[in-house]
Amino acid sequence: MDCGWQTQSKKSIDMLTEISKTLLVISILFHLILSSCSSLIPQSFIHCLSHKVSPSNVSILNVMYVPKNSSYKSILDSTIHNRRFLTPTTPKPLAIITPLDYSHVQTTVKCCKQSALQIRIRSGGHDYEGTSYRSEVPFVVLDLKSLRSVSIDIEANTAWVESGATIGELYYWIAEKSRIHGFPAGLCPTVGIGGHFSGGGVGNLIRKYGLAADNVIDARIVDINGRVLDRKSMGTDLFWAIRGGGGASFGVIVAWKIKLVHVPPIVTVFKLTKTLEEGAISLIYKWQFEAHKLSEDLLFRIIISPSIGREGIEATFSSLFLGRADQLLKMMEESFPKIRLRKEDCIEMSWIESVLHFAEYQSGETADALKNRIDPRRLSYFKGKSDLVYKPIPYEALEELWKRCSDANSPFIYLELQPYGGRMNEIPESESPYPHRKDVIFEILYMVLWMNDENGESSERNINWIRALYEFMTPYVSKGPRGAIWNGRDLDLGVNGVSGTVTYSKAKAWGSRYFKDNFKRLAVIKGEVDPNNFFYHEQSIPPLVFHAQRKCGIPNMKFLDKCSLRNDSCHVQVF
Repeated sequence: MDCGWQTQSKKSIDMLTEISKTLLVISILFHLILSSCSSLIPQSFIHCLSHKVSPSNVSILNVMYVPKNSSYKSILDSTIHNRRFLTPTTPKPLAIITPLDYSHVQTTVKCCKQSALQIRIRSGGHDYEGTSYRSEVPFVVLDLKSLRSVSIDIEANTAWVESGATIGELYYWIAEKSRIHGFPAGLCPTVGIGGHFSGGGVGNLIRKYGLAADNVIDARIVDINGRVLDRKSMGTDLFWAIRGGGGASFGVIVAWKIKLVHVPPIVTVFKLTKTLEEGAISLIYKWQFEAHKLSEDLLFRIIISPSIGREGIEATFSSLFLGRADQLLKMMEESFPKIRLRKEDCIEMSWIESVLHFAEYQSGETADALKNRIDPRRLSYFKGKSDLVYKPIPYEALEELWKRCSDANSPFIYLELQPYGGRMNEIPESESPYPHRKDVIFEILYMVLWMNDENGESSERNINWIRALYEFMTPYVSKGPRGAIWNGRDLDLGVNGVSGTVTYSKAKAWGSRYFKDNFKRLAVIKGEVDPNNFFYHEQSIPPLVFHAQRKCGIPNMKFLDKCSLRNDSCHVQVF
């Protein structure tokens, strides 16, 4: 059969395709040059983007914003939840890219690398220190908010969720499929999946099922070379690192496969508020000895905050129980009778309704509210810190803590005491980068919030207050090192230098506080997957690089003190 016409047709098509590509590149280059006139974005970056564009990903033009674009500011500001970093003096990105598919992510990584531009990765914008959307060196923000699909497989008890989705969106789509499935992630629905999962993810189901990261079974990451890797192709070490070690140090995690967990059709919640006169301090003291020992079906936390409608502060004892009210009443009567829980204090509801309850949505709100990515109620100035507690805090120290909170000259202070125990005490510290497991009885989250900042005075006053409170708590919390929670990032603990200039030994001062002994393994993995430290920010993992040597020539013992041999392959680890 004569196939000449097919060959000629193919040649014509190929020629037209090449012409189309050329015109496309010219059009893109012209568009980008015009769009970037008012910015300082390097021409090498524009040139790289234009040459990597193809008909399949031409839409990258529609998702790249530079300061000249009218929508640039609204997109940049849209998911900034901390007004401390929503000021005219906050460093702004040269460009914002909101990818629609993974090829956009790959192109952005390759072109930023080629043009020596720093990349900041944002999924929700809730990070306490704003490291996902600000930098002191020229940078591009890769905002994953459009990569937000959620695919639920109820029969397999699994789901794929993209990093730009929020916790609320994930909860909503799970509940749409099943009343008896849930997932152990956080309380705030507008938090982005990418940062939450990669930092660990503490939530209401922690005592029953562990962290969000403990229930990740696969992931897709764009690495330093622009490849999309899954669990098998990324390897055991990298998969270990991104489940609690902070994904932005290793690449761009675009999607996660998670294991759904069982929740009963009916759960029970209660909130009891106690003032100083009602014995709040005595109850907090007693709570320390009991909350982590209760049934893993029960999460019983405390929130210390200003009283509503009266002066002073109060303690709110808040609970989620995976069961019916009568079971909960019996359990509390046996384990914590001084709280005096009554049947009328308990509310039975579905698990998804409990999500709305703890997120403090108004009565009558439906699960549809969880699809709202922005919650205007939460836009404020704030500073947060965290601690881990291994032994009950003495009563006298709790009295002083209460006094300091009462005397705070701040519109709003917030302390959350989250019990551990249950599943958290069963998972080994080395199972994932998140090490705060065994013997932790509870976690403390400290937060101070304010709505106005007159000439920076409010910020200075409130930040100084929380730092002083944190210093006061030093004798009563974890030691050697004093622990901290990665998802509650705190730059007071230490920072990398500009352009990622930091040594492992220096970074260990803050890194060991988040990751304890797991920090070294994280740094080694970083050295293997990103030895030149392209993916970096103020508290990114530094690369600890192994240099291969064919001959094991160790010059002297002094050198050996700074290095160590790995296996029998004569690799030398530089500290």
